[in-house]
Amino acid sequence: MWTRFWRVEWITFLFPRFIWNVPNDSHVFLTFDDGPHPVATPKVLEVLKRFGIKATFFCVGENAQKYPEIIREIERAGHVLANHTYHHENGWTTPIDVYMDSITRTRKLIESNLFRPPYGRIKIRSIYRIKKAGYQIIMWSWLSKDYNTKLHNTTIISAAKHIKAGDVLVFHDSQKTEERIEELLMEIIPRIQSKQLTFSTFVTE
Repeated sequence: MWTRFWRVEWITFLFPRFIWNVPNDSHVFLTFDDGPHPVATPKVLEVLKRFGIKATFFCVGENAQKYPEIIREIERAGHVLANHTYHHENGWTTPIDVYMDSITRTRKLIESNLFRPPYGRIKIRSIYRIKKAGYQIIMWSWLSKDYNTKLHNTTIISAAKHIKAGDVLVFHDSQKTEERIEELLMEIIPRIQSKQLTFSTFVTE
């Protein structure tokens, strides 16, 4: 039940040009969406510093523009920045030209060829244009669902037992998670490390 609920293997074969996981024997990829946020992101950075691990931050452009000092802090700490559109647009409902403009606008703030569509939603016609622009489209294989306030922390922590080598993990540094993200990471990171897994980041160009 948990595997079906938290993992997305059933859809990966439909979009093979996306990066859903990174097959290997000992690494997982920790990522954060929707930041930077003035409360949640510093909490995340402190936990990552405590464990000595690096992560990839898929940032919303308007947040990056609003909190440039947090963007600089992420960079100084050695983490990787990536593009998550400017206004967190839904790729299914936003006109393609508007969607591409949003990505381009964000790239002026965050120089990265890594892109993740908000909500994981993207039009087929947009994929070609995004790839042509030189982006790698990074999805995920394990979703924390930390944004869902109906889920208790213990439920999310329990679901982490299914994390395995090669997984791309998604958490959020946002207003929805500011009260819980520290506890979740403090509980889940040691569980991942106990499996002899290490944390890696994506490489941006």
